[in-house]
Amino acid sequence: MVRDINRRIVLNLIRTRQPVSRADLARASGMQRSTISLIVEELINENWLIEGPAVKLPRGRRPTFLRLNEERAIIGVDIRPGQTMVALSDVNGKFGTVDTFATPRDPGTGIAEIVSRIRAVVASCEGRKIEGVGITLPGRYDQAIGRLVFAPNLGWGEVDIRTPVAAATGLEVELENAANACALAAVWFDHVESFRNLVVVTVSEGIGTGILVNGQLACGLGGMAGEFGHVSLDPDGPLCSCGSNGCWEVFGSNRAAVRYYREATADPAAISFLDLLNCAEEGNCHAIAALEKMAHHLGRGMRILVAGLAPERILVVGDLTRCWQRFGPLLEADVADQVLPGGHTPHLIPVHEDGLARLRGTVALVLRKHFSHAIQG
Repeated sequence: MVRDINRRIVLNLIRTRQPVSRADLARASGMQRSTISLIVEELINENWLIEGPAVKLPRGRRPTFLRLNEERAIIGVDIRPGQTMVALSDVNGKFGTVDTFATPRDPGTGIAEIVSRIRAVVASCEGRKIEGVGITLPGRYDQAIGRLVFAPNLGWGEVDIRTPVAAATGLEVELENAANACALAAVWFDHVESFRNLVVVTVSEGIGTGILVNGQLACGLGGMAGEFGHVSLDPDGPLCSCGSNGCWEVFGSNRAAVRYYREATADPAAISFLDLLNCAEEGNCHAIAALEKMAHHLGRGMRILVAGLAPERILVVGDLTRCWQRFGPLLEADVADQVLPGGHTPHLIPVHEDGLARLRGTVALVLRKHFSHAIQG
């Protein structure tokens, strides 16, 4: 047990400080140099680590620096209502080609397509060690029963995704709600470990929240913690995909902004959210008004997070962050208005990740069992 803990500590130190020498590892961990040497040699033999060239110093022995072996790979799958992405990443979250296809409405067809794409990625790996498959979902996944239990925008119903994917590929498979995966990615890759209380808000077809409380990922009974997107802001509001009326996401999501634009212009032509952002950048007054209305409702919903959870940081993930200079101040003003007397205003941080935050979360999902880390489900 102690040896396993020490091993995870060393791996995590190398991950966050690479390239790093054995002497630096001993100083940072408080372990004896002989213990560090034994663990490092074991990790090198297992192809977790590689050694770089020795560095010449003014005096003393030349240290050899260590880093994670990027030949160790992870396959990430991001399932969304509109499209699914399958990609290969190294252990540092660097992705190669991202394969994208339209998400089928039928779960059986969708799972079969995912398996086919994973097999194609495996065939292209040329002998690289694949550590596992991480899958993010636009809904809640119950780890206890291993099933997707709530994903109204996806429309797949309650389904077991892990078993058929693992059986068909022979790989270990980890699954998690997309917002929770983004919280993992933020801590894993963006080094926000010092913030013990934060919320990640994902804004796309719907709204999801991943919650970190006292350094722990909040899952709740049946994995249902964090469904703030389906808290009703107006019982007389539009019908939501979950069956309720006036949920936060029917007012503050990408689809809501598109709806506002179409209502204002009476234009029956289809328009995507990215088109709407481009129109706003070109000065289209209807697009700007629709996005401002969306931002206001997004900020209004965040007031619930501020009052109920008192987070230190709120990370915003989604295409809206491309125009943060225009709409970020609206969100910040709404959030600041909700801070209770004696409370603190959380800092809003846009996550500019080119749509890869969820995929980065899949890497953390697969690797976290090997590393000593604060976030646990």
